Amino acid sequence: MGNIDKRGILDEEIFAYRITKDGKVFISYEGKQVVTLSGKRAEEFVRKIQNAEGKDAQLIMAKVTGNFKRGNEKLFKGW
Repeated sequence: MGNIDKRGILDEEIFAYRITKDGKVFISYEGKQVVTLSGKRAEEFVRKIQNAEGKDAQLIMAKVTGNFKRGNEKLFKGW
């Protein structure tokens, strides 16, 4: 995993998740919800994350959320 997280960001546990009774999974980044999974994607996530700890769990959540924060988002000019 040394090549994946060279800056050590995932050591800080910036991702968190919670599973609801109806099987939905909410993943948050620094306390803000960024992804909601349901159905087969939620089941697959739960299966993968069950045995993962620490940095491995953080990596799984980072991969599921994808590249949601690129830094080049622009505000809509009409607002």
